[in-house]
Amino acid sequence: MKDCRDVILDSINEGVFTVGLDWRIRSFNRAAEKITGVSGKDAIGRHCSDVFHANICEKDCALKRTMESGRPTVNATAHIITNNGARLPIRISAAVLKDEKNEVVGGVETFQDLSQIEELRKELHNRHTFEDIVGRSPAMMRLYEILPQIAESTSTVLIEGASGTGKELFARAIHNLSPRKKRKFVAVNCAALPDTLLESELFGYKAGAFTDAKRDKEGRFVLADGGTLFLDEIGDITPALQVRLLRVLQERKVEPLGSNEPIPINVRVVAATNKNLKTLVKSGKFRDDLYYRIRVIHLELPELKNRREDIPILTDHMVSKYNHIQGKNIEGITPEAMARLLEHDYPGNIRELENIIEQAFVLCRGSIIELSHLPPELRPGIKPGGRNLGAISIQSMEKHLITQTLFRFSGNRRLAAKELGINPSTLYRKLDAHKISLPEKDGRHKKQ
Repeated sequence: MKDCRDVILDSINEGVFTVGLDWRIRSFNRAAEKITGVSGKDAIGRHCSDVFHANICEKDCALKRTMESGRPTVNATAHIITNNGARLPIRISAAVLKDEKNEVVGGVETFQDLSQIEELRKELHNRHTFEDIVGRSPAMMRLYEILPQIAESTSTVLIEGASGTGKELFARAIHNLSPRKKRKFVAVNCAALPDTLLESELFGYKAGAFTDAKRDKEGRFVLADGGTLFLDEIGDITPALQVRLLRVLQERKVEPLGSNEPIPINVRVVAATNKNLKTLVKSGKFRDDLYYRIRVIHLELPELKNRREDIPILTDHMVSKYNHIQGKNIEGITPEAMARLLEHDYPGNIRELENIIEQAFVLCRGSIIELSHLPPELRPGIKPGGRNLGAISIQSMEKHLITQTLFRFSGNRRLAAKELGINPSTLYRKLDAHKISLPEKDGRHKKQ
C-alpha cells in the first residue's frame, strides 16, 4: 500500500523522482512513468542516467550541480531518450533532500514534457518564416506569396535592397523552391574581386591562358550548371565585364579564358545589388541591355525600418539561434530593451540587429536581455548625431507601431486595426489616448 506522499506525487502532472547519495533512484511517480515510458518497478534501484539518457547527464547534470552547490536548479532544459527511443525535450528543476538532522541524503528532480510546447512554437515560427526568411509584415507576406511562382520559372531575377536586408537568403529560397534544388547553388560576390580575377572566377580558364595558369579551372557558370548562380553586388562590375556577362546570358554559353571552344550551360541567374541599377543605367555606368536582361523578374526588399513589426519576431529568432550556438538558455528580452530596438533605424538592417543581439548574448549573465546589454548608442541618453532619445516606454513603443501601421495603410483604420490584431473601436481609443494624427492621405476607401 502506498503512503500518502506517494499518492500526492502520483496525482501531479510533472514527473518526479528521487535519488540517494549513490545516485540510484528511490522513487518514481506515475507522471515520470508516462513521460519516459519506463515503469517505476524498472526504474527504482537503477542509476538515473541509465533511465533518462539525457544530453546533460555526462557533463552538466542539474541534480549533481544542485547537490554539490546546495542551490536549487530551476527551469533548466534538456532532452531525454524515452524507452521507445524518442528524443523528448523536458524542463527540469532540482533540489536537495535533507533528513531531520539537516544532512543531505539525496536529491529530487521534477521534469515536464515540453514536446507539445515545442510543436506549438514550431507551428507559430513556421507561420512567420519562409525558408530561413523571418517576418510577418505585409511587405514580407507579399514576397512569400510570389516566391514559389518565381521559383517555378526559369527567368533571371534581380533582387534590389540595401545591405543587410537578406538578398542572399531570398536567392537561396528561390533555388530551394525550384526544380533545380537538387543541383548546386553557387554564389559570387562581384564586389569582392578585381575585374581580372572575377572574369576567371566566372568563366574559368585553360592551362597556359596566363602566367600561373598551370591547369584548367572551371568557372562558376560551369560549376552551377543545372542549378543557380547568384551574382551578388552586380552593380559593381565594370563595363568591360558587363559586355562578357551579357553575351553569356544571351547565348547560354561560356568561353573560358584561353579557349576558343564555347561550353553550353544551363544555369539560372539570380542577381542582387544594393545600388539603384536604373539610376546607374541613366548615368551610363550600367548597360541598359544587360539591365533588362537580368531584370526579367524584379524583387525589392524592404529595409528593416520599414517593417518594424518584424523586429520582435526577428529578435526571438536570433535569441533561439544564439542559445543554440552558445549553449545558453536566455529566455528573451525586457520590454524596455525591445522598445529601444523598435525605435532604432537600423542603417545596417537585419545584419545590424543580429550584431546587437550577439553582443547582448556576450554581456548577458542572466536569463533576460536587458537595456544595459545593448550597445551604448541604443541606451537612453544622447544618440550619436545629437538626437536625444530620452526614456523609452511601452506606451511610446505602442504609439510608434500604431503610427507606422496607419501610415502604411494610408490612414485606413479598419485595415490598420486588423493588422495590429485589435478591434477598430480599441484603435480609436488608442488614437485619442496617444494623440495620434491620421495621415493626410485618406485610405478609408482603399480597395480591400
